[in-house]
Amino acid sequence: MMSYIRKYFISGLLVWVPIWVTILIIKFLADLLDNVLKLLPESYQPDALIGFHVPGIGILIILGVIFFTGMIAANFLGTKLLALWDSIIGRIPLVRTVYMGVKQVMETLFTPGGQSFRKVFLVEYPRPGMWTVAFQTGDATPEVHKSMDDDSMISLYVPTTPNPTSGFLLMVPRKNTIELKMSVEQALKFVISLGVMQPVENNNKKKPT
Repeated sequence: MMSYIRKYFISGLLVWVPIWVTILIIKFLADLLDNVLKLLPESYQPDALIGFHVPGIGILIILGVIFFTGMIAANFLGTKLLALWDSIIGRIPLVRTVYMGVKQVMETLFTPGGQSFRKVFLVEYPRPGMWTVAFQTGDATPEVHKSMDDDSMISLYVPTTPNPTSGFLLMVPRKNTIELKMSVEQALKFVISLGVMQPVENNNKKKPT
């Protein structure tokens, strides 16, 4: 009897917990975007202009602003204005470090054909004999190649479980890694689920000798 109760209870949790967590995350993002509009003067906020509160209007406005900003930035005039803006920001101490760093990361991640988070590897970490999933973020810097006397060094991001947004940066010779055929999405699911969600196909390459 108790085994059936436990089985049905766990089955119920598997249904409701993902739904509840998804709702909480979406609500958090919606509230965050809605709160961005509170930076506007009170008379220009959507609630004041419309006369009543419309849930989620902040999301639509923010997404619209991002979309039209992208349209402007993609044309010739927008490119020139962005170059001027970057030049101004580049003259401000501290601000330029944060701004340029974030911009480079975003450009690296979203540039078509880039290496960042396109490949999944196995790497020995935190000690030889123990393997973990890692994502390639690019090649190591020329200085690292020169210092290590190895031009095959690659940069890998090792995510923590179950929160993949924190992790460790490793620079490893490519010969000491195993490239996997699983997609980045499959690897992230594997990490977030503590290894419970296995890829559909196991196409791992053989361990190098």
